[in-house]
Amino acid sequence: MFRGLFVCVSLALILWGTIEKVQGKASKLWLQPLNETFLQTGVFPSGFLWGVGSAAFPTEGSWDADGKGESVWDRFTHHRDPSSDSYIQWEEDLKSVQYLGVNFYAFSLSWTRIFPDGDATANPNPAGVQHYRRLIGKLKELHVEPVVTLFHWDFPQVLQERFGGWLNRSTADVFADYAAFCFRTFGAEVRFWITMHNPYLLALQGYGTGAHAPGVTGDPADPYIAAHNLLRAHAKAWHIYDKLFRPHQNGKVSITLGSYWVEPLHGQATPANVELCQKTMESVIGWFAEPIYGSGDYPESLKASHRGVIPEFSVQERLWMKGTADFFSLAFERETLKVGKGLARFGLMVNLDLRSVLVWVQQTYGDPQVLIAENGWFSDASVGVEDTVNIYTMKSFILQVMRAVSVDGVRVFGYTAWSLLDGFEWNDGYRIRRGLFYIDFSKAERHRVPKTSAHFYRRLVRDNGFPAENTPHIEGRFPCDFQFGVSESVLQVHLHPFSPQFTDPQLYRWNLSGNGALTPVTGVLLHTRPAQCTDFLFIQRHLFLLGVTGSSHYRFTLDWTQLAPGGDPASVDPEKVRFYRCLLMELQRRGIHPVVILYQPSNLSSSLGLPQPLHANGGWRNASVVEAFVKYAVFCFHEFGALVSTWITINEPNRLNDLYAKERQTVARHLLLAHAKAWHIYDAQFRQKQGGAVSLALHADWVEPANPFLESHKSAQQQFLEFELEIFLDPLIGEGNEGRGNTLIGFSDNERAELKGALDFIALNHFTTCLVSPWKHPKPLNLEHGCSRTKDPTWPRSHLGQALVPWGLRRMLGWVRNHYGDRLPIIVTAAGVDDHAVHDDQLRQSYIRSYLQEALKARELDGVNLKGFYVWRLQDHRHDIKYGLFSSAAHHSRPKASVSVYRDIITHRGFPSTADQRPLTCWDTDNGTSCELCTRIAENKPLLFFSVCVSISMSMLGVLIFISVVRKRRKKKRKMPTNVRVHQRFAMMRVAHGTGLLRH
Repeated sequence: MFRGLFVCVSLALILWGTIEKVQGKASKLWLQPLNETFLQTGVFPSGFLWGVGSAAFPTEGSWDADGKGESVWDRFTHHRDPSSDSYIQWEEDLKSVQYLGVNFYAFSLSWTRIFPDGDATANPNPAGVQHYRRLIGKLKELHVEPVVTLFHWDFPQVLQERFGGWLNRSTADVFADYAAFCFRTFGAEVRFWITMHNPYLLALQGYGTGAHAPGVTGDPADPYIAAHNLLRAHAKAWHIYDKLFRPHQNGKVSITLGSYWVEPLHGQATPANVELCQKTMESVIGWFAEPIYGSGDYPESLKASHRGVIPEFSVQERLWMKGTADFFSLAFERETLKVGKGLARFGLMVNLDLRSVLVWVQQTYGDPQVLIAENGWFSDASVGVEDTVNIYTMKSFILQVMRAVSVDGVRVFGYTAWSLLDGFEWNDGYRIRRGLFYIDFSKAERHRVPKTSAHFYRRLVRDNGFPAENTPHIEGRFPCDFQFGVSESVLQVHLHPFSPQFTDPQLYRWNLSGNGALTPVTGVLLHTRPAQCTDFLFIQRHLFLLGVTGSSHYRFTLDWTQLAPGGDPASVDPEKVRFYRCLLMELQRRGIHPVVILYQPSNLSSSLGLPQPLHANGGWRNASVVEAFVKYAVFCFHEFGALVSTWITINEPNRLNDLYAKERQTVARHLLLAHAKAWHIYDAQFRQKQGGAVSLALHADWVEPANPFLESHKSAQQQFLEFELEIFLDPLIGEGNEGRGNTLIGFSDNERAELKGALDFIALNHFTTCLVSPWKHPKPLNLEHGCSRTKDPTWPRSHLGQALVPWGLRRMLGWVRNHYGDRLPIIVTAAGVDDHAVHDDQLRQSYIRSYLQEALKARELDGVNLKGFYVWRLQDHRHDIKYGLFSSAAHHSRPKASVSVYRDIITHRGFPSTADQRPLTCWDTDNGTSCELCTRIAENKPLLFFSVCVSISMSMLGVLIFISVVRKRRKKKRKMPTNVRVHQRFAMMRVAHGTGLLRH
């Protein structure tokens, strides 16, 4: 209780102390977040140092062997177990280091193994000195640089009892003597020294809350006194090295400081919240960094909130303290982050944002060189060697470092993965694991077994980061017959708005009484005309938006529930049939090819998109729905087939199958038979006259093994694809009896024959990529594939959590080609992402560019017979999830920026070279020919317009000149004596009157 109270009081004093104006660039990090980047690949600069680390207490064991003295952690935990047994098996440790291929190994010296009672003026323990000499010497032989920490919390128990530990000012002098001995004894072979590791936790937890050794609690001033003496000890050690050892050893000395990152709760970056964030950072990392890297004194906010408690530096001490580090050494790990858990009550939250911490250090302390001296996470003790989550945690952290280096310019020169081995993790003991190498602590041998995270880190070190596995951006164009389209879901029948013009026989008077109303004129009726397609104003408005995109194809679904509410053609509504026919006619008039889906399941519909009577009769569980669907399909082929060249019978039957958890096989059977019967009827009765193609569309997101180092995860990937795609494709275009769908569902021989070949093209709806792993717990009913799905946390994500993984599309297309050949063309009939931006939908713009780029690679590099790509969807609906290229009608159907991006790609038919940016105009795409004249015209539209204007002007001028000349000639012919003209004129008038030609 006291520990929690102490933390709360301390935080309150820090955060709500004297209000100071926040200064410096670093405070802008909460007002202007770092540049959002989708950077997923890249390598670190040449010479970047990769390392791995460990600490003495959790790993060495042998707590009292060979003359070692007791430390405060030995006393605090009463731990007497061999731990990782690294004191004995240090050579096995180095084999593990070698396996990783790292540049350096960071470890700490056990103070009490060298000086059992902590007194460096006494004789050292020969066994301890010899141990570390062997370790350092062997590392040098292996060309692995030792990075040596003098003190990682295991303070001598004798000194704790004699002086009161770090509360005694003289402890700094004792530490300086110890440091001088280590520099003198080991310094010839050590380039990098760390005086102490994360003094923040030692001061706060060891002398404040008592959660860490030595477990001191009581006086609120104790943490600040301990911190003050730790800083003094560090500075003394640095000055000793700088004066006595640097000239001939040429090493570098620093201190490792721990930190976390804080942000305003719910993103409310008010000035007050920003100030709280800045003060929090100053109270954690700034507590120790400001005296060393900044002013030589504590942060002003910390001094203001702790006057009379926090010790003061004299002017001379500030000058002496400032600059006592040769690089910035940073720890970003679990223990420090745990301390920040209580910040929520102050309106702040802790975030695992290592990149922001690095940029804050850069902007606050003058862009120092930075070593990540500790970074890693933990897993439960039961995880073992298959630590998949740790792989992605490590990947996330290292990607943050890479972005800080490549985007923000932070000068990070090395990274330390923590830790090398599982060990006795301080006061957590064996409950958690942090090692790259697994140790079974129930066995005396303590064998080091590499975890999958060790394999991952080894590969990362070898590659110096994340080199791009996929082909970089390519230039090229899609052919003229490639289908650039837009997809919609069920296109509802819109009988309103409706234009009554020429269909209302009534005549009206307007504003007769001054009220602006229309008043019928009684007794007068006008002629009317029959209903026309122009009556449906929705169609014109909707297709106008489609035209703006430049798309050549439009995919939408007929609403079976509205067309035939009873489920069969006898219940067809003629007016709704007319609506769809008018829509198709208007598409044809505009030169846009329709791709029509007969049935699209929807879990948002209570009947799953089926007419209610069919759903009430069991839906797709009942075989009768197959015949009902076939009758409906025949009706649509007959009514609309002359206007439709591409049909999709059922959209995403594999997703519908998931909704029938207990009867998946029965439902899959009925769906496939319904499609096949409809296909055969079209093939026999309509294809010759209409010339169309029929398919079904499958949801086809790609999956990757969650852990690429485990065969079980690779098997899960194959198993998932079998149940997701093969179950529907194999019966239609697979190997007949050997297909997964045939064997799983159990079709009869006649049914197999009916199914085989009933597909004219492969339609895939692809949105994202997931990770799969075997389901380890009792399998849910709706997971027949037995796989658990998750996402790589480092992948860019949309507001709804959809991952952007463009290369997944290419891999999916390649998988389909490898399994089913390239006889049938493939069309991506839907691909899109949600983006809640009102106009500048940058996420969707990136999605369209990158996914179409991967589609081009699949065509040009992999030989995939890809014939089309459709963006999902045309327009937001009032309550939808923002997939649209246009805002909803309620928001005036405004185009988003992605419309321009997509139209530009369509105009250029892909990604032409910078030297050839002319639009590619196709002519007569059905015949595969192009019009050279059309291309020339498209390239020179301004010149053509100017030429037409000049031609018209010259023609008009010529006409005017001609008329003027003609008039002048007529005038000359009419020049005669006046009297003759008058007599003639009157005579002609008399003739005119006489003949009745002149009328008044």
